[in-house]
Amino acid sequence: MSLSSNHRYLIKVGWLFLLILSGKSCESLQDLQSPGNNTSLVLLISLDGFANNYLGKAYTPTLDSLTKYGVKADALIPVFPSKTFPNHYTQVTGLYPGRHGIISNRMYDPQFKQYFNIGSASTSVRDGRWFDGEPIWVTASKQGLISATMFWPGSEAEINGFRPDYFFAYNSSIPESDRILQVLEWMALDKHRPHFISLYFEDIDHAGHLHGPNARAVFTTIELIDRQLNQLAKGITSLKLDEVVNLIIVSDHGMAAQSRERVIFLDDYISLQDIEVVNWSPVLELIPEFGKQELVYEQLSTAHPKLSVYQNGIFPESWHLNGHRRATPIIGLAAPGWSISSRTYFEEHLQAYTGGAHGYHPGEPDMQGIFIACGPAFKTGSRIGSLESVHLYQLLCNVLGLIPAQNDGIQEVWADILVKY
Repeated sequence: MSLSSNHRYLIKVGWLFLLILSGKSCESLQDLQSPGNNTSLVLLISLDGFANNYLGKAYTPTLDSLTKYGVKADALIPVFPSKTFPNHYTQVTGLYPGRHGIISNRMYDPQFKQYFNIGSASTSVRDGRWFDGEPIWVTASKQGLISATMFWPGSEAEINGFRPDYFFAYNSSIPESDRILQVLEWMALDKHRPHFISLYFEDIDHAGHLHGPNARAVFTTIELIDRQLNQLAKGITSLKLDEVVNLIIVSDHGMAAQSRERVIFLDDYISLQDIEVVNWSPVLELIPEFGKQELVYEQLSTAHPKLSVYQNGIFPESWHLNGHRRATPIIGLAAPGWSISSRTYFEEHLQAYTGGAHGYHPGEPDMQGIFIACGPAFKTGSRIGSLESVHLYQLLCNVLGLIPAQNDGIQEVWADILVKY
């Protein structure tokens, strides 16, 4: 890849600014050897739950510097539902959930007769049967590149016969600093250094759920993560990889404030004995008892002004879920900031619906995430409009020089921000 001397200078200035922010060198890398191979490398970082409207509300000198010397999108629009697993897997496959199969964090497959659940204790996250499509680490492996994942939904499963060359099973107890050190150790490899690396942080999402999106605790967490990103930047500079690494920072969704004054009580309108609830709120996924689907739909379709209800086959086209076997026969969607509950649960859980939630329509501003990128592949100080996360896989393939697998993204949306397109 050919770069002008001015562009190389600006990239180096950007990395050096990040290094200066800390006031000291990266002591944790004293024993790491700088690799001599300067093959382009992509580091994809997810800041789970980082709402686009959080930007500017916390002290984030690292993210600000990356934005100044790199690329920022007006917003990254999630796919429906705006949940963690569907969106992360869309980002690395370029497929809508209705095509890659991960349509929710929790789902039932009538063919498998099994539930899919997320979490470190779940066996389904390591079962490749659930994951369709081709994630970027599989594309890389098929074309001779090395990949590594410091957590990413789907990376623990064998998909199409492949796993990342290096990967870790998700463990939320591993500190951010250790995750970063592992990434830097991979970067310090010589012949076996990965070309693609993913890194995942869940803290901002957790803070948003617990405290709500407007709480000071959320912005304190963002500031802590920003300092961790500065440690990462220092490490990259110490390894002399500042003209090699392309950093892409994304989030999977935003966060909306909940209130116990904005709750739809499902048992006010239907008998809970007539349904199996796969997911409650804000995406209500129902499997009615045999022969009761039309009754349940009729009862719910006009039940509450803040609840929209649809049947499989006539879902909104923007959901890209019609006909999928894992999409339940009836799906309801609450209006932004509203929740769905039973009265018993509400009365027994006095702290429920007091924090933040996501899953709402992706077009809602509160649900939209971030996209920031910096490195030799990206123009300096560029801006791009709001774009859908389904296009991200095309960008990853472009920067890595890979031929993409079949996907729903459009490569041309990235043309104006890439140095070489």
